[in-house]
Amino acid sequence: MNNPYALANPISVFLNKPKEDFTREDLLKVIEKKNIERITFHYTALDGKLKELQIPLPAKSNAEIVLTEGERVDGSSLFKGMVDTGLSDLYIVPVWESAFLNPFIPGSLDFVCRYLTADGNLAPFTPDNVLLNAYDELKKKTGLELHTFGELEFYLFYKPEINLYIPPKQAAYHASSPFIKTSKVLAEMLKEITQIVGLVKYAHSEVGFIDIIDSSSEEINGRTGEQVEIELLSVPAPEAADSIVISKWLIRNIAAKYGMTATFTPKLEEGIAGNGMHIHTKLKKNGKNVMTDKNGNLSTEAKKLIGGLCDYADSLTAFGNTVASSYLRLVPNQEAPTQVCWSDSNRSAMIRVPLGWSKISNLASVVNRGHKSTPLEIDSMQTVELRTPDGSANSHLLMAGITCAVTHGFENKDSLAIAEKLYVKGNIHKDRSLTKDLLKLPSSCAESAKVMRMKRSLYEKNGIFPPSVIDYAINALEAENDKELQRHLSELSGKNRAIEVKRIMHKDLHKN
Repeated sequence: MNNPYALANPISVFLNKPKEDFTREDLLKVIEKKNIERITFHYTALDGKLKELQIPLPAKSNAEIVLTEGERVDGSSLFKGMVDTGLSDLYIVPVWESAFLNPFIPGSLDFVCRYLTADGNLAPFTPDNVLLNAYDELKKKTGLELHTFGELEFYLFYKPEINLYIPPKQAAYHASSPFIKTSKVLAEMLKEITQIVGLVKYAHSEVGFIDIIDSSSEEINGRTGEQVEIELLSVPAPEAADSIVISKWLIRNIAAKYGMTATFTPKLEEGIAGNGMHIHTKLKKNGKNVMTDKNGNLSTEAKKLIGGLCDYADSLTAFGNTVASSYLRLVPNQEAPTQVCWSDSNRSAMIRVPLGWSKISNLASVVNRGHKSTPLEIDSMQTVELRTPDGSANSHLLMAGITCAVTHGFENKDSLAIAEKLYVKGNIHKDRSLTKDLLKLPSSCAESAKVMRMKRSLYEKNGIFPPSVIDYAINALEAENDKELQRHLSELSGKNRAIEVKRIMHKDLHKN
């Protein structure tokens, strides 16, 4: 393998093999040669956040047992309401290829784990296993694999510095230092995520900038906020969800190291860009992207995927937009969708088909005159981007829902007609004639819960989503108690409205 690149996976470099080929013996070698003191298991629960269990390694036998059999945890605490306290034990078992060296705790070899029940089967109600089942179901029925990745938008809040080089409001997109003060921190995040997760596309400053925020939350009050983005690259959907959770864990820890707060919360200020978590999707068969045909146009498979996503769009908000402030982000003219439609390279649409180098290649030859280079033989890079989800999303349940939607797109004979009907061209926020026949997305958690209650059978069919998981999602949405939110806000005076809006926006700084 011999990868000379600085950001290559350190364990892969040490073992001289790709992570997919890691064995127990390989990992024991890492433990012995790298002076590993402990194994740390990571796993997600219903709240979507990464959990951990630290296991000391006084002898080789301990390491062998833990790598082979895992450990047990209290499922009734991690999955309240789903696991009976009388039968609460679950096994957590490491995924060997997920191994990484913990950048925050020297001497720790870390793993992502899966949950197993007492009989040794994957626990059907845990979000990661729901996604695995959905992924396998799609592959079984269509022969296709769904690959996805997320765009992680978040704000970094820090104590105000001297007022030099302040970027204009809503104009910080791809800004550089000295106008942006978080470049060094972002670079460290990019390094750690790349070495641990593997596939990262890029990082950059985003549109949003908050000079001094006024908040009842002591964590961010009086601080300056810069919006940044880290965009991953496509991998199979189960791995993509793991990558998002690990990346958010790394981002939060590195921010804390520098005395900053990282928040993925959907909306922080009216008129200032919110945090989306757009999900890119593509279908592969026999290792090849099938999203375009031989002429570089969208394939039938891609259009069926789009039709499925459109059919599921309103109910997917139950997993992708889980707090009241989510629906203060989904408003016109903020590069956030409000209606069910799709378009090409159009940021006002719910689903966007971005530029994908589908009809051109070797662009370097255009700008590097006189230098001839052989065109690369690369697979199609075309994706389809779902722009509804935000930073409150439960990554595994959202990916599972998206996967169910794609399966539906191939089973539903009307999928191509749906895709054709819901295609728009132009800015839907400026040309209202484009939107008169389009279905509106939910405008509150209460509406999202209502839609999910009506459409739950779409997720429960084939046994993919257990009823208890759907019940949990509905109950969590209803607990936001935002049924009359828009009417309530419209009845408040200017100052009182501003106070209430900020209370709603800032109450969930670290959801999922």
